[in-house]
This record gives sequence, structure tokens and C-alpha cells, in this order.
Amino acid sequence: MKKKFLSVLLVAAMTASLLAGCGSTADTGSADAGAADTATADAASEPATTEAGASDGGTFLIGGIGPLTGAAASYGLSVKQGAEVAIQEINEAGGVKVGDVTYTFAMQFEDDQATEDKAIQAYNTLMDQKINALLGTVTSGACLAIVDLTAEDGILQITPSGSAQDCAKNPNAFRICFTDPLQGVTMADYAVKDLGYKKIAVIFNNSDEYSTGIKDAFEAQVAANGGEIVASESFVKDDVDFNTQLTSIKGTDAEVIFVPAYYNDANYITKQAKDLGMSLPFLGSDGWDGVLGAVTDPTTVEGAVFLSPFFAAEDSELVKNFVSAYETAYGATPDQFAADAYDGVYVFKAAMEKAGSIESAAMIEAMPQITIDGLTGSGMSFTPEGEPNKGAKFITITNGEYTMK
Repeated sequence: MKKKFLSVLLVAAMTASLLAGCGSTADTGSADAGAADTATADAASEPATTEAGASDGGTFLIGGIGPLTGAAASYGLSVKQGAEVAIQEINEAGGVKVGDVTYTFAMQFEDDQATEDKAIQAYNTLMDQKINALLGTVTSGACLAIVDLTAEDGILQITPSGSAQDCAKNPNAFRICFTDPLQGVTMADYAVKDLGYKKIAVIFNNSDEYSTGIKDAFEAQVAANGGEIVASESFVKDDVDFNTQLTSIKGTDAEVIFVPAYYNDANYITKQAKDLGMSLPFLGSDGWDGVLGAVTDPTTVEGAVFLSPFFAAEDSELVKNFVSAYETAYGATPDQFAADAYDGVYVFKAAMEKAGSIESAAMIEAMPQITIDGLTGSGMSFTPEGEPNKGAKFITITNGEYTMK
């Protein structure tokens, strides 16, 4: 059964709430993709399972899917490592009590290289290991490749960062991040209503669901707000030369450039804009998180603003403790992808406790009834359509550092 899209009312309410949420920081690519997972395949094979993947007790096995190698490896490593921090915390605090059984968490994480075929292989591998729930996938395209498979298997799926609308289309699927359309609407409102830009150029990846989903919503909302898209320039995956797109924009009266793309693309685009003598400011989506770890010249992204649900320098005890634990474990500052995964593990815990069961059907039914105070949103809850109710923050790059507006 297909889930409904968020209602106009929900989108409006969530968009309004974005002025009061969370943001991000730094490079997470320092970890070794070959490092041992929280749980090995041997540990994964321990629980006896039922049809829904539920164990008879002891270990609750979380399956993780995301890119640990390739261009998007930073995102997958962040998710894996953020989940590991949460798992260690929960286990050290005594695990999760469900009825008369106390469960400890374990995780097996598979590399999908941010591709559809690898995501399907990874999912099949995890199901063979009889996982109890799925944290994944990390990127939208890979998530869309398995979302119907997880529905057929009836397993609880929480994607930390799969933001394409259909990543949560089925009743078993939920997300921690915001949808692409909501990001587009929010950034359009911010650009036109708050920053006062009327002439806006866009550079987007037309081979990527994430980029096109945000771009479509952004352009529609800019027009609704009385603004004008003076140039809409596209590129495809693995492009590294953006001079044609930037030269086209240079010939317009654009006041700002919106780039709904991942940080590697943003790195190339901003550097080449500076090389062309362009001084237009940039706006970005949450895929910009980690861009300071990719650029060689931070001045190319100075003043850029992007959307994020998490800010590592936030004055919050929960955030401080997480950042400290993450930095101690991995020698890097966590970004929003790590925070999304950390919250995802705690959502599994809350669903188990609310359901009084580790059966996926029971946990899925419990999901709209839970509330958690997470890194990416205080009082975060979920709609029956799988969407999170929480706020977000606008992150600005100032003097080579992330700051929160």
C-alpha cells in the first residue's frame, strides 16, 4: 500500500518550524572503510528468527547499508560511525528491555557504493543474516532500489538520509532526514523572503533524484514567492567541469546561485566560479554538509548557506556528549549524517520499547506513537506517512567555519 505524500498543511507547518531546529560540521572521511563493524557476520547469525526477522532474545541485529567506498563514502562512513556511537551508549547503559528480555544492539553494515545494484546485493546479504531492522540506505537512489523489497519482507526500515519522496512511500519505511521537496520549499522561502533575492540561478544534477527533487520544488516556490529563475543549468553524475554552466549564469542578472547537490559537486562549482571571477553568493541543500573538508580554498565557499538538521557546535549537553564520543572514537567532527544515524538507532530503541516486541509489524505500528529527543530534533515524532516532525537550521560558512544562523 502506497503512502500519501505529506499534506500541504504538514509541509507548511514543518517549513515554519525549520527556523528552530539543528545543523552540521566537518570531514568524516578519516575512518578506515575496512574497519571492523560493531557486529561481525558471526554475531549476526546468533539470533533465531521468525518470519518478520525477530529474534528470540539477546541480540537485536541492525542491518546498515551505505557507501563506504567511492565518491560518497564520507556519507556512509558518517552513518556507520554515528550508529556505532549510539549502539555503544545503549549497550553500556544496559541495553533495551522488551518484556522479560533485555536486548543488546549489534550491527552489520554493508557497502553499496551509492549504487542501486550494490544496494540490492547488500540488502540480500543482510536479510540472509536475519537482521531485525534496517538502517538504510544512505543515498536516495540506492534507497529507492530497495524500498519495495523491504516492504515485501515487512521489515522496519529507517533511512537516515534518503530524502527522495518515495524513500518512505511504503508503510514499513520511515526517514530521519527531511524530504527533497520540503528542502526546496524551505530554501526558496529563505532565499526570497528572508534574504530578499529576486533573481536566482540554479545548477543541479539532472541524473540524481535528490538534486532534481529539491530543484523542482525550489523553482516552483521561488515563482510562487514572486522571484525569478534566470538560469537553470544542469550537469550529470561525475561531471567535474562546470565552466559552461557558470559562464551561462555569468551572462545573466542573477543575484545568487542555488546548488542542490552533494559537497563534491559544490567544491568544483564554487572553485570554478571563483576562477571565472564570479562573486555571487551560494545557497545549498543538506548535501553540502562536509564541504569544508573537501575544498582546498575555504574562501570559495565563504558566506554560503545550506540547510541542515544538526550543528556540532550547538550548546546542548546531548550534542556535546555525542561530539566528544565521536571525536574520541574516530578523530573527526560528526556531520548531520552521523547525527541522523545516531538518532535512527535511538528510534529503533523507542519503537521496541513502545511495541513491547521486536517483531517488525509491531514496531512499525508503534512508530507514529513514539517521541524522542534526538540530535537532529527535540521532541521528534513521525507521521504515519513515515515523515519526521522536527526543525532544521541554516548553516553559514563564516571565516572558514560552520556557523548557525
